[in-house]
Amino acid sequence: MQMGKIVSLKNVMWSREGRTILDQISWDVSPGEHWVILGLNGSGKTSILNLLTGYQWASKGEVHVLGEKFGQTNIPELRKSIGWVSVSVDERYAGRGSDIALEVVISGKHASIGLYEEVTKEDIVRANALLTELRIEHLARQPFMKLSQGEKRRVIIARALMGQPKILILDEPCNGLDLYSREQLLETIERLASIEGGPTLLYVTHHLEEVVPTISHALLINHGKIVAQGEKQSVLTEFNLEKTFQLPVVVKWEDERPWVSIKKSVEFSKKN
Repeated sequence: MQMGKIVSLKNVMWSREGRTILDQISWDVSPGEHWVILGLNGSGKTSILNLLTGYQWASKGEVHVLGEKFGQTNIPELRKSIGWVSVSVDERYAGRGSDIALEVVISGKHASIGLYEEVTKEDIVRANALLTELRIEHLARQPFMKLSQGEKRRVIIARALMGQPKILILDEPCNGLDLYSREQLLETIERLASIEGGPTLLYVTHHLEEVVPTISHALLINHGKIVAQGEKQSVLTEFNLEKTFQLPVVVKWEDERPWVSIKKSVEFSKKN
């Protein structure tokens, strides 16, 4: 692995029950870069995340994260440097109706669901500061499960940041959000990506319009193989996106964000 890489995958393959899910994946993430991982459902996006966090093990190839080579490092310890935001984290609080937002954020220090360790004054101060940074300080004493979907997602981002991660994985964070809540959350993510010395963002989605300006690079996946990777302006082309999403598309850039629509070609209409 080249020194200083945040993530480095080299010729990685992963198979399950005799079926190849990821095929010859080589990908490097350098400091200062923020990446979007785009692909259809089932394309292998989440499998890549599970490899990076050690919840799945590569069948072949090498995985390095934060300078640590998998197979030669303590994975549970490494996970403390990786924050994870997804709907699945929200759902783990479904049976915990009494937990308030502040407690949910503090639990991120130990990556636990609920508080089982002593809470220090410093923990409370940091958690409140994160809620303020994400503009939801007024929700600190509100029951987490009674918050809106957009509010929950921002609380979960604060929870992920509580452990001061070096990598922040955002796994389809806008799922289930209405347009207003989505744009609020994307504004939050844009600010996070702009913080000097903040975590490297790995943003997973299948919605192109969620690629905010501070996302610098893109990785396109289709059927477990890389379609294209690199700086987003050169990667997010109609040619590459048609190979990724298997549809004829039109891409327009507005306010440094890409927007996609389906190209209503005669040829496509006949095929479908």
